[in-house]
This record gives sequence, structure tokens and C-alpha cells, in this order.
Amino acid sequence: MSQREWIEKDFYKELGVSSGASQDEIKKAYRKLARDLHPDANPGDTKAEERFKAVSEAHAVLSDPAKRKEYDDTRKLFAGGGYGRGGFGTGAGGGFSQEFNIGDIFGGATTGDGGLGDLLGGLFNRGGTRTSSRPRRGADVETETTLGFREAAQGVTVPLRMTSPSPCTTCHGSGAKPGTSPRVCPLCNGTGVVSRNQGAFGFSEPCDECRGSGSIIDDPCVDCHGSGIQNRTRTITVRIPPGVGDGQRIRLAGQGEAGLRGAPSGDLYVTVHVSQDKVFGRNGDDLTLVLPVSYSELVLGTTVSVPTLDGRVGVKVPPGTADGRILRVRGRGVPKRGGGAGDLLVTVKVAVPQKLDGDAVEALKRYQEAERAGGFDPRAGWAGA
Repeated sequence: MSQREWIEKDFYKELGVSSGASQDEIKKAYRKLARDLHPDANPGDTKAEERFKAVSEAHAVLSDPAKRKEYDDTRKLFAGGGYGRGGFGTGAGGGFSQEFNIGDIFGGATTGDGGLGDLLGGLFNRGGTRTSSRPRRGADVETETTLGFREAAQGVTVPLRMTSPSPCTTCHGSGAKPGTSPRVCPLCNGTGVVSRNQGAFGFSEPCDECRGSGSIIDDPCVDCHGSGIQNRTRTITVRIPPGVGDGQRIRLAGQGEAGLRGAPSGDLYVTVHVSQDKVFGRNGDDLTLVLPVSYSELVLGTTVSVPTLDGRVGVKVPPGTADGRILRVRGRGVPKRGGGAGDLLVTVKVAVPQKLDGDAVEALKRYQEAERAGGFDPRAGWAGA
């Protein structure tokens, strides 16, 4: 893809959002498209794979406020025919007359700070000092995984299969054919930018010779065509720490897209989704569960064995316990990041039998009479009495 095509791509259209979409709208649109188009969900579908790559590329720019602003500003600049020289000129159709390395705008390969600000920063700095170029870091990548409730609470190691730009295995990311190396650009001396004076003003522009990279590859790698990166499918083993919550993001440094010509890779962000459990609930670091008990167990008291994340524990129900009371078991909840664990909160819930045999009914009637004779009134003090 040429630099002109890169600039003229409509990332908003790729995600199906408006140019004024919020970050939350962009994230939601990307997540839905990523789930639908992921190669694992569409094996052998090359069209879906290409759309997945395009959507990922769009999200990498629009999800970063700084990159998004530069993307918007750059499109406005070139759409208006800004810069009428060299790689900035307009052609017959209002586009570009020559190629321009837009990667330098977003990746900082032109000057010290990187981005559009560096490109225009020397506009009024006549005779300014040129600084060394900086390799363009790879884009960050986002993916998702779904864990069982107990896996998330206790921690687990999961493999993630991803298709994304990665360092070329042939040239190891240098972009040069094995046995050769890139050479320093003689025009810009490796800075990636050249300066020129025009009247009272000084201009700093990306070097035409090396396209702002600061180096020249005379013999490009045949597999990556000099870029140093390839799209390939890889499996990453991710350690999910204990206690991760639903919707939490985990950052894996250097596991994102590869940078051009050996530049640092971006980061991988894994959003964790946690499935519900049939027994447990969660309140922060505390586990919750509902314990069915009989009326007689509440009145007379009992000890009941209940499950935990790593086994079972006996919970004592004191005599006269009210229905709905919460009993706390210390240290049997979700492991905490700094050590220790939350508590297990057991809510007792009386289970009412749907049917009773004759002996049970007669016994219950005798109990009811004894209860009344003892003066117990369940509605004593009730506002509706």
C-alpha cells in the first residue's frame, strides 16, 4: 500500500462510526467487528481476514487520542492541498504528486518528538539544529479472551492465537537481506530530515532519499520487501493473574505489532471477560454464595459444608439464625494482588418444602400450637399489623 493510499484511507468508515464518534463508541465498534471477523471465527475466509486487518489498523490509530488528532489534522491538511512542494504537492485529482512517508507523522521517525508537530515545528526556526531520527514503534494491539469464573479468581495461563504484523523471521526485523545491513542515508546523515531556507523562513522536511527513515536498504529482504515485518499467525502464552475482574485489561509489553526495520514492537492489551458461575458470585475480593437451609436448621442451629475455590469449609449456622443472614468466613475469598484473600460471604436462605407426608404435617401442627402457646407472634411490631 502506497503512502497516498494510507492517508486517503477512511478509518472511520472501516469501523462504521462517524468522525465525531467518542472513544467508547470506537471501542465498542471495534470489539464487535473483531469478534465477527477474527480468523479463528472464520477459518479459511481470506476476505474476513483482510477486513480484520483493516479494522485492527483503523482501531490502532483512532483509539489513541494523539494519533487520531494527527490523523484528522493530516487528512485536512492534504485534502486542502497544503504544501505545494515535492511530496506535499497536489496532483490533478487534488491528491499527492509524489509519495510521502506518513508513517513518520504518526511514528516519530522524522525528528526528536515525532508526529505532525515535528514536521511543522521547524517552519519558523530558520537555521535550527537537526536531531537524530527515532525508529517508528509498532502499533498497540487489542484482543479479548473469556475465562471461567474460577479461572479468573485463581489465575490461569491461556494461549492466545493472533494474526498481526510481527518481526520478519528471515531478516529479524532489519528489512535487509540476510548477510547485508542498512546503510546511513548520505543526504540526511541518518537524521531522517533535511532543512532548507526560503526567504525569512526555515523548513524541515522528511528526507526524500530515505523517506524519513535515516537509512537506506540497498538489498531488501525478499520476504518482507524491506519493511522488516510480516503478517503471521502466532500463539502467545498469557499468564492471567489471580483475581482479575470482568472487563479488566492486561498489558503485555512488546507483544503488539512489530516496528519497522527493527524498531520496538507495540504492546498487546488483553481484555478479559469472565463467565458467571452456578455457585459463586463476587463482590470485590469477596466471594458470595447462597446456602439453602431448612427452618429447623435455622432454629436449632447446624454446621454445613460449603464449597470454596480450593475445596470445602464447614460453616456454623448459630441457633435462631434469621433467614437472609450473611455469615462471613475469613480469608476464603478471591486472592488479592498484594497477598492474602477476601472473605467468603454465605447468605442463608430457608427452603420451604412443597409437600409433606402425614406425619410431618401432624408434627408441624403440634409445633404451631406449641409456638402459639409460648406467645411467639411473627408479626409482633410489624407496621402492617
